[in-house]
Formats: sequence, structure tokens, C-alpha cells
Amino acid sequence: MSRTPEFLPLSDDAVHAVSGPSGRHAALVEDAFKVLIETPGGGVTITGDARGRTGAKRVLEALANRADAGEEVVEADVRIALGVAQQAGGQASPRAVRKGNVSPKTKGQARYMEAMASHPLSFGLGPAGTGKTFLAVAHGAGMLLRGEVDRLIVTRPAVEAGEKLGFLPGDLNEKVDPYMAPVWEALTDIMGADQLRRRREKLEIEVAPIAFMRGRTLSHAFVIVDEAQNCSRLQMKMVLTRLGEGARMVVTGDPTQVDLLNPRDSGLAHAVSILEGVEGVAVSRFTAADVVRHPLVERIVKAYDADAAQNTPR
Repeated sequence: MSRTPEFLPLSDDAVHAVSGPSGRHAALVEDAFKVLIETPGGGVTITGDARGRTGAKRVLEALANRADAGEEVVEADVRIALGVAQQAGGQASPRAVRKGNVSPKTKGQARYMEAMASHPLSFGLGPAGTGKTFLAVAHGAGMLLRGEVDRLIVTRPAVEAGEKLGFLPGDLNEKVDPYMAPVWEALTDIMGADQLRRRREKLEIEVAPIAFMRGRTLSHAFVIVDEAQNCSRLQMKMVLTRLGEGARMVVTGDPTQVDLLNPRDSGLAHAVSILEGVEGVAVSRFTAADVVRHPLVERIVKAYDADAAQNTPR
């Protein structure tokens, strides 16, 4: 397989943009397409197989065009360009994607990933299909695989099931796993079934109901609170105050899909209302434009949003 270097002439501004701070932008492209990017002067050289060079070149040209137009190039732009290039056919290998190297498909997703990387506490709010949970799981799995945290913990309320866990058959895992199916599917896609099993056996990955977080201090862990719109205010305060040294937390949910008997008791909207703007807290809001499932899902979300707006008391 040919690994001939390919030279891509670029302006000085474009070279600086595609390299990024401390070479971060180039490193993301190298990791996605398994290529080597060097800057000999007057441009960059891309070394790798033909498919990898094609994908990397597509990303670098997109970034260079932004730089030459006088626009700032930040990490979110790199991740968006990676997602576009992969969809267009310069796809990174499935193995690379399974190792937590997940690229955003929309600007909203890119901002969300930046927020998770730069804030100890992030909220991801929006409708189904926008990637809130999948991207949070991917980010947490990536941190675990890189040794940046010791554990990945996913928790969510089981309110929507309409059943109490204690009355269901089986041990804790057997009771909880059906409610966590989306999380396990995401982890399997990112880590692979064998590694997921090994990490779970070593207790590096834990999935448990919100109630099991009470009284704990979650240190050196990446914590995901999923379906948080179904947490009560007391539960939300309890789980948010579990953060310990070296921990990060992402809270995801759709404030319009509350399954509590008293929707006004939802802790998600309340938490966002009092914590947005607090140092160390980021809030990312998704819209129908960020839906990445079947195209029909976006149209369904828009129809429901329009109906809700029409029937909102004025």
C-alpha cells in the first residue's frame, strides 16, 4: 500500500490555522485518517495511504479556505470539517471511530464537545436524535481510554418506565440494563464489546439509577446524568453535589419531555436556570437542525415544536 507524501501548498496563515495551537488541529486530522502531517514551508505534506490522504486533504483545504478568508479557525471547525469529510467518503477507519474519536456532524454538536472538554460541568439540552447522550458517552469513554479519568459512571432516573426497580426480577444490573440500552449501544460502538466487558468487570464503567448516587463522592470520574428532565429538584441537587476531585459531569435531557407526575418538579430546567453563567458551567442547546437520525425525525421534531408554540398560553 502506497504511503507516498503529498504536498499541499498553503499560505502562511493557512499553515498556522491547520496546525493549530501546539499542533492540536493537525493532530486531530492525523488521528482521524492515520496520516502524518508535516510543515516543511510553503504548505504541508501528508503521508499515508491514498484514502487517508484524500480525507485529510479535504479537511485541510476546508480549514485553509476559512483562514484565507480571514476567519478564525478553532477546534470546533476542525471537528466539523472531519465529520463532513468522513461523510463525503474520506472516512476514517471504523477502528478509529471505536476508540472515542467521534466527530460532530453539526456546529451545535461541535460546541457541545468543546464545552465538555473545557468545563467541569456541562448541560446538553435538546430533542431526541441530536447526539446528546452519544457524544457525552464518546467523550467520557475517550477520557477513560486515555487514562484521564479512572471511571465512567452513567446514571439516570427510571421514572419513564412506570415501574419501581425493586419489584423487577433479577440483580441490579438485570434491573437497570433495559433502561440503559442506548448507553450500552453507544459504549459498544465506541469501545468494542470485548473492551467494554473487561472495563465493566474491573468496575471502571458503572451504570446505576440516580438513587444509588446518594452519599457518594465521585472523584476522578466522568459522570453522565442522562434523561435528567425526569430528575426531581432534590435529586438534581444531590447528584450535582457528588462531584469530587478530578471529576467532570455532563447532564443531558429534553426539558419538553418530562415524565414526572408534576412536571414543574423537574430538576433539569431549574438547575439550568440557576447555574447558567456560573463559572465552570456550560449549557449547550440543540435544535431540530442538530438531529442526525433519519431525516424524518427532524421534520417530526419541528412539527411538535410548532404545535407546542401554537398552544402555549400567551
